[in-house]
Formats: sequence, structure tokens, C-alpha cells
Amino acid sequence: MRLGLRIDVDTYRGTRDGVPELLRILDERGIRATFFLTVGPDNMGRHLRRLVRPSFLWKMLRSDAAGIYGWDILLRGTLWPGPVIHRALGDRLRAIAEAGHEIGMHAWDHHRWQVAAHRLPADAVRAEIQRAHDAIGESAGVLPTCTAAPGWRCTPELLALREDFGYRYASDCRGRGVFRPPHGPPQIPVNLPTWDEAVGHAGIDDANFNAHVLASMNRDDFDVLTIHAESEGGCKAPLFEDFLDRLDAEGGEACSLGELLPDDPPPGRLRRGSVPGRDGWLAVRDDVVLG
Repeated sequence: MRLGLRIDVDTYRGTRDGVPELLRILDERGIRATFFLTVGPDNMGRHLRRLVRPSFLWKMLRSDAAGIYGWDILLRGTLWPGPVIHRALGDRLRAIAEAGHEIGMHAWDHHRWQVAAHRLPADAVRAEIQRAHDAIGESAGVLPTCTAAPGWRCTPELLALREDFGYRYASDCRGRGVFRPPHGPPQIPVNLPTWDEAVGHAGIDDANFNAHVLASMNRDDFDVLTIHAESEGGCKAPLFEDFLDRLDAEGGEACSLGELLPDDPPPGRLRRGSVPGRDGWLAVRDDVVLG
């Protein structure tokens, strides 16, 4: 049982409050993970426009988004301008690097990528990638070595825009097993459900979520789990600590995604697909059916 631990840091509050808490949790257990950083303006509140879609509204209600994330996150960038994360919280980003964790580029503007990157001009998207890449290097003191598209919103065309950045791998899609697409670095998909995807379905809640994830793991291969600084670094921190302790008790090992990268991954492709519990389309490995 080897678990690649991916930590998405999407917001100002997740960087400010969630990152220090996660660093404490991981340090106490001697675990090194991969942090994917959003470093530009926090405009995540603009997702509230999607409430007109019943599936998104149901997800917000099912996962108690207001209680988990707080109204300061849910309204960020709507009622007041979103702060530029790396300018205000460079010390938090440096702390991740100083603790020895792997650092990846997530986005400049998480909301903008998730809702629009697939239809923006290529030059505009590449400029945002460059801006985020450079800001991480300036603020954290090290350049990112990997990348992951926000919300797993990625297309073959977007992969080609990151070929010149020297990333060892990307984690842009859902599925199982490392593969090399025609463009860009190898892909390390995420195969396990996130907390917000699972809760409220099939009787899954906080009391049995950890058992559900552990039961979904492959005992003979590795798995990849995504957590979020805003939830597992916030009010769900005790739940995350319990998961790590259960994993250890069952003989499992958590590590960074980079430690899972083989020397010669097989070829593969990604395509648009869906995952139970997540609103809208996302990238999935072409030969894997999820759900």
C-alpha cells in the first residue's frame, strides 16, 4: 500500500491557515507530500455563479461548503477584490520548500483556469502558466518541478503549452497508472475519491469516509489521493490525521507523487470524462472508466 499524497492549495485562506497545519501534521509523521500551489488572485468566490446549475448547487449543499470553507472563501473575488496570494503569503510558500516537500504549479488564477482555460487563446493561457511558474520560484525560493491542472480541467491542447517548463510530470487527470501522453511530461492520475466527492453518497460521511478510502486502495500497487489545504488543513484536519494513522497501522506508506514516477511509463492519452460526485467534465485517462 503506497499512497501518493497530492495537496492542492487553491485559496488565500488555504495558504495562510491550511498550509501551516498540514506541515505540522506531515512533519509529526515524517511524511513528504506534493503541494500544488495557486499563487495569483484568489477569485474562487466567482464559482457561486454556477449555483444556477442543479448539480453544482447539490454538491455545495451535500458537502456543506459554507461550513467547510467559510464565507470569506466562498465570496472571495466577488464582493471585494481577490488578494494576490504569493505577494502576501510568500513565507507560507517558503515554509513548504524548507520542510522538504515537492512543489508543483497549480495555477495563477484557479477560478479562471477551471472555468475558461480550455477556451482561452493559447497565448493567454501560456502567459498565466509562466506567471505562476515564476511567482512560485520567486516566493518559495525554488522553481516548481511538476504541475496539475485545477479541477482536472485539461485537454491535449493545454498539455502542449507546458512542454517548455521542464516539469518532471503532471497530474492533470483521473484514472490509474502512470502514462506518457503525446505532449507534455508523464501523467500521474488521481484514482481515489476526494472528500467532497464522496460525502453524501451511498451513506458516506465523516464517520466512515476514511474506511471507505482505505477499502478502495490497491494492496498490490500505488494509489493517489488529493486533499485540499482549505478542508484537510482546516476543520477536516482531525479526519486527515486519523486517515494517515490508519494507513500507517495497515502497513501503508504515504509519499510525494514524484516518488511514484517510473523510468519508462507506457504511452497513453487523456480525454474528457466525468467522476461521480464532481460537477461538470474533467480529464480522465483514455483507457480507464471511473465510477
